[in-house]
Amino acid sequence: MPRSQNKVASHRRKKRVLKEAKGYYGARSKVYTVAKYSVEKGLTHAYRDRRLKKRVYRSLWITRINAAARLKGTTYSKLMGALRKKSVDINRKTLADLAYSNMEAFDEIVKLANS
Repeated sequence: MPRSQNKVASHRRKKRVLKEAKGYYGARSKVYTVAKYSVEKGLTHAYRDRRLKKRVYRSLWITRINAAARLKGTTYSKLMGALRKKSVDINRKTLADLAYSNMEAFDEIVKLANS
């Protein structure tokens, strides 16, 4: 009995991997076995970095809030503690955007927290 190869499925699988490896350098985009590992590693990095991106942005927001708060004579931790005590529910993303683009509004929030 002849050996079964399932050529259609294997060809489709190779075609999909090589399509995902499009734009990679050299053999990484041409040779299936090399492309397969490159694509798998790329997908692993993509999965990990989607979570890492959230941490990086939160860190950026905290840095911006702290820099703006220090210009107003307070610190990030004191400002956030005062806002929580006053039950002001504003997230770090919005607060950082105000600190970056609208200093007057940020100043009002600092005054509210410190009053």
